[in-house]
Amino acid sequence: MQIKIPFDSSKPVAGEASVEINRPVQQVFSYIGKNFFNNYPKWAVEVIKFEPLDGKEVFIGAKARQIRQENNAQIESVFAITDYQPDTKLVFQGVLDPYKQSYLLESAEKNQPVRLTFRFELLDLDIFMRPFQKLIRSAIEEGAENTVENIKNLIDVEYN
Repeated sequence: MQIKIPFDSSKPVAGEASVEINRPVQQVFSYIGKNFFNNYPKWAVEVIKFEPLDGKEVFIGAKARQIRQENNAQIESVFAITDYQPDTKLVFQGVLDPYKQSYLLESAEKNQPVRLTFRFELLDLDIFMRPFQKLIRSAIEEGAENTVENIKNLIDVEYN
């Protein structure tokens, strides 16, 4: 007898949120991308310890270690920058842990407001967690909303 699983275990569990920021794309990317290692702990408020492992310059392959406080537990992970395109995107992925975070910027013109989209993906979810996929996705989406709002508020303070 074959057991049928009622969900696709190969698809990542993801959530995303977007926000419009009334700043030129260069300023927004400077805050998020170019100065990522300085600013990431400011908007990722659950990060209680953060350490760039290859200096503070952002480049593909640069790594950092973080400790996050999540539900009364401290979770340590190392991630690496996997995609870095000035004024367009910054992506990093867990080295040993299956997650990916993407910061995507869109702007119609250079001095127009920019649309920031943040996406978080759990690339692999343990089989015993799959029944909770909707609940996990909901938590990820709530975290994504908080992330874009935090970034927007921090950029407004930084450039005013």
